[in-house]
Amino acid sequence: MALLQDNFPTFLQGFGYTLLSSLIALVGSMILGTGFAIMQIMPQTWVRKLGNIYVQIFRNIPLLVITFFFFLVVSKYVKMSGFTSGTIALMLYTSAFIAETVRAGILSIEGGQMEGARANGLTFGQAMQHIILPQAFRVALPSLGNQFINLVKNSSILAFVGGLDLMYQGNMIAANTFETFGTYMIVGVMYLIITLPLSYYIQHLERKLKQA
Repeated sequence: MALLQDNFPTFLQGFGYTLLSSLIALVGSMILGTGFAIMQIMPQTWVRKLGNIYVQIFRNIPLLVITFFFFLVVSKYVKMSGFTSGTIALMLYTSAFIAETVRAGILSIEGGQMEGARANGLTFGQAMQHIILPQAFRVALPSLGNQFINLVKNSSILAFVGGLDLMYQGNMIAANTFETFGTYMIVGVMYLIITLPLSYYIQHLERKLKQA
């Protein structure tokens, strides 16, 4: 308890940075992931190939490599902090998995719905927005929930580039106090404070959608 009291501001700062990075990456990865999922099922071949190339690249390169690329290479040309580098890497990495999840959700929708929407005068984009995507997200919700939780846990990658996140602050406290067990217990509990409510909320949404 004394460890938490003595280092509470530091733990709290790390918690705040982890939460902020996770929120930014979550919103960004959802937008990017949905966009590239749609690209992968577009009628134009070159658009589909472009979307597939993006997904294959970021899904198959380790998150740590992407993070170091932005922190050590891109930052030479565009000034960015460890927090920014890690958050961008986290967003791009997660968006590739979200793209595959959303694409699977789209493909699970009966193809006649798109044809019917187009026959009634809707454009491809309008049909996606109003008919296909709402159903696709409903189907993909459990998998998307898992991706969101993984995103929060993966945010610990910021510790490798001085991102001031919860894991980074935990490492600093453990190094200064030599109380590794207590420090990482506190860090683990703080991650649970973020992930458990998110997990329960996703489960609540799943039950609600099943009842609808």
